[in-house]
Amino acid sequence: MNVALPFSFFAFAAQHIDSGLSAILNACAPLFGAVTGALWLGERITLRRAAGLALGVLGVTLEHPLGVADTVRACRAVFVDGRLLALVAIGACLAATLCYGITGVVMKRFARGVPSRGVAAGSQLAAAVVLAPFAFANLPAAVPSALAIANVVALALLSSAVAFLLYFRLIADLGPTRALTVTFLIPVFGVAFGALFLAEALAPVALAGGVLVVIGTAFVLKG
Repeated sequence: MNVALPFSFFAFAAQHIDSGLSAILNACAPLFGAVTGALWLGERITLRRAAGLALGVLGVTLEHPLGVADTVRACRAVFVDGRLLALVAIGACLAATLCYGITGVVMKRFARGVPSRGVAAGSQLAAAVVLAPFAFANLPAAVPSALAIANVVALALLSSAVAFLLYFRLIADLGPTRALTVTFLIPVFGVAFGALFLAEALAPVALAGGVLVVIGTAFVLKG
């Protein structure tokens, strides 16, 4: 629910819609976290928290200025060009974020006291078992380069293994809605790292989006 399904959904969506739209849809995770938390955990969606969620989504949209154009292109592909796969891809992204919301509820309700290391290891091992048959059925035509393998290992260890250790601890301490606000910060770091390491231009609108993300996150954490 937290690894195999969402990762597969986003991988499918990436083949049919642009990354900017995927990033904006990924920012819906805290919204689903708030809804599922309210339904199953009795968490209140206060006005401050709702405002924070709205500001976070708006900030992510500004952080990805191409995301608006991507959204327009996706809508055109669906409603004008009749590309059903684009609509399915959008649904897949939303389904992935819903999985994150449900996972947060399940963790908060049924995994109290379970060490975050055990949950992180167990969820990723379970996902590996589930996805292994599909991986072996779709092996690459050629052996990947050493650089590609090193990148995959780095992403697996840092972006998944270490990140999930922190994430599951956040769920246990703060609840699913607050923990999922980290989704808002992903594009902020993406833009910042692009400027630092790739010499990418830092547009004023991106800076404004970053400010909104920080404010929105603070609202949710204090809501």
